[in-house]
Amino acid sequence: MPVLLTVLKYANALVLVASMAEALVFVVRRGWHGYDWKAGSVSVADFLVREYPLRWMLPLVFWSDAMNWVWRHRLWTLPMNHWSGWLACFVVQEFCYYWYHRAAHRTRWFWCTHAVHHSPNQLYLSTAYRIGWTGRLTGSTLFFVAAPLLGIPPQSVMLLLSLNLLYQFWLHVTWIPRLGPLEWILNTPSAHRVHHASNLEYLDGNYGGVLIVFDRLFGTYIAEMRDVPCRFGLVRRVTSYNLLTIEFQHWHTLWRDLLSARSVRDIYGYVAKPPGWKPDGKGETTEELRRQADPQSFGVG
Repeated sequence: MPVLLTVLKYANALVLVASMAEALVFVVRRGWHGYDWKAGSVSVADFLVREYPLRWMLPLVFWSDAMNWVWRHRLWTLPMNHWSGWLACFVVQEFCYYWYHRAAHRTRWFWCTHAVHHSPNQLYLSTAYRIGWTGRLTGSTLFFVAAPLLGIPPQSVMLLLSLNLLYQFWLHVTWIPRLGPLEWILNTPSAHRVHHASNLEYLDGNYGGVLIVFDRLFGTYIAEMRDVPCRFGLVRRVTSYNLLTIEFQHWHTLWRDLLSARSVRDIYGYVAKPPGWKPDGKGETTEELRRQADPQSFGVG
């Protein structure tokens, strides 16, 4: 435990230094324009604002209230002084993270924040800490309340979630190849490249954090294909480097759609259905885009 806490204490500095080192390597090999410095700067700004002023202004109210309340009403208590308790904690937290991450792509309310993470058009280490400012306001913590209900202390959930996100830092690269048998168990750079790709073949796959096994169990695993290079960014590519535009454009679009809603059904659809949903069925959800492109190839129709 002390070692893990020490790692997290210096994690912010480590990820910033590592991403800068990657940028410098790209510059040495490709020239000054071989790295998108503007995109990197946006990611750093997102990180600094979220980690410092927003952390102070928006404390972990969801953690402190909901998680602790559930913990007081837990079904049992895991033995956290034994390795089996920590293993169970890890697996349960990974399970919760999978469903949170899947909802972040398949539910527009959560996507409005998560889209910020997918906005870069190139995959760099700095992409890992471009997460968005509004996550604490969306209630995404509710996906993790099952953990304390099953006897996992909220502090342990927070610790493992932080380590989960730290693990994912190294996944945001294009220069690490497939890792053989590890691809069956762990989330790897190859699997995560697919997750960040906007190709129709790759959309809505590989939601795991440290583990990829839940993707395999629930049918959302997509392997990287040699003949289909990953095209990073959103389906509708973001060309602006304006930080406020990147942070709030999806919320602005959602608000505009809600104002145009003609029924409660429309309001529900705009908020809770996948990004791109439209009341007339002519939207741009993943399924609709694949149907329009080639129904037989994508198995939709």
